[in-house]
Amino acid sequence: MADDTTTLTVAPRSVEGSRSTRRLRRSGLVPGVVYGGEGEPIAFQVEARTLRQALAHGGAVITLTVEGAGETPVVLKDQHRHPVTGDTMHIDLLRVDLRQKIGAVVVLELIGTEDAPGVKAGGVLEQVTRELNIEALPNEIPDTIEHDVSALEIGDTVTLDAVAAPAGVTLLDDLETTVVTLTPPRLSTEADEEIETETEVVGEAGAEGEAAAEGDSSGGE
Repeated sequence: MADDTTTLTVAPRSVEGSRSTRRLRRSGLVPGVVYGGEGEPIAFQVEARTLRQALAHGGAVITLTVEGAGETPVVLKDQHRHPVTGDTMHIDLLRVDLRQKIGAVVVLELIGTEDAPGVKAGGVLEQVTRELNIEALPNEIPDTIEHDVSALEIGDTVTLDAVAAPAGVTLLDDLETTVVTLTPPRLSTEADEEIETETEVVGEAGAEGEAAAEGDSSGGE
């Protein structure tokens, strides 16, 4: 559970348009805004490195300190990244009440994949669902939810109702959602198709040769 919080200290900024925002980014700063709760939205700026560290170690809840405006618990609401470099271009933070549940998206992590009998027999394990929508108190939002697939056999399908949510966490997605499938090996099918294709090519070449031979024979008569 994300029961530890990280403090992120930011400086307020004035909203002056895209040119000012580009200058901020060139100087190694990331623009952002915090909103929600009872307070007014506050635009801020923060060093890119400081932000990366907070997001990497802060878990679900971050204690945001805005110079001149005090502290408030927040969660990451949205993060806009550069499509090429992956650098954070803008960040949205949401004020939260630690006593009220909120919605969040967490990663579903499969464990025991290499131990599954179906995988050992050559089956293909596919994780269909990688993220789960949940509801929980801010400090009880897990970084990931794990599901053990070490007992899966070829032909098995796992749906969301088989995934155990941690205490205090509610799964919001349809419980019939397919999470994992373990299908038979694809090698034999691909090999059969390859042999079939080669046979067709050989057959066509033989037919062309026979037709040419018949033509030569007719011309000789």
